[in-house]
Amino acid sequence: MNENAALAQEIMGPLTGITITLIVGLVIVTYFYFRARERQMMIEKGLTPEQMSELFKSKRNPYTWLKLGVITIGAGLGIGFGVMMEEAGWNEGFIPLFIITLVGVGFVAAFFVSRKFEKEDESLEIKQKSTLM
Repeated sequence: MNENAALAQEIMGPLTGITITLIVGLVIVTYFYFRARERQMMIEKGLTPEQMSELFKSKRNPYTWLKLGVITIGAGLGIGFGVMMEEAGWNEGFIPLFIITLVGVGFVAAFFVSRKFEKEDESLEIKQKSTLM
């Protein structure tokens, strides 16, 4: 049985690298394909380059990196607490439990933080519009 486990490890190592490379490549190709299709459809609808650039600017969410940071902090805390529990003699099952739980908490926190900032931006835009009139 030990020889089979060693053989499986020899096969799975390169196979995992190949699979991950293919998946990442497929995601990148798909992204560029659909981005080109979207632009082609806009050109067919008769949008000018200025209108297209304005549309792409309005689609960007300025708080994407903030959300990603909050979620990453949650994942890091989950890994840290899980490893601390394992080192303290608790069951190994706490590592995935803490990771999943704190990543979920990170998603919820990211939602509320970004919503707060978006509301502040909207109120600021309304104030700017009212002062212009």
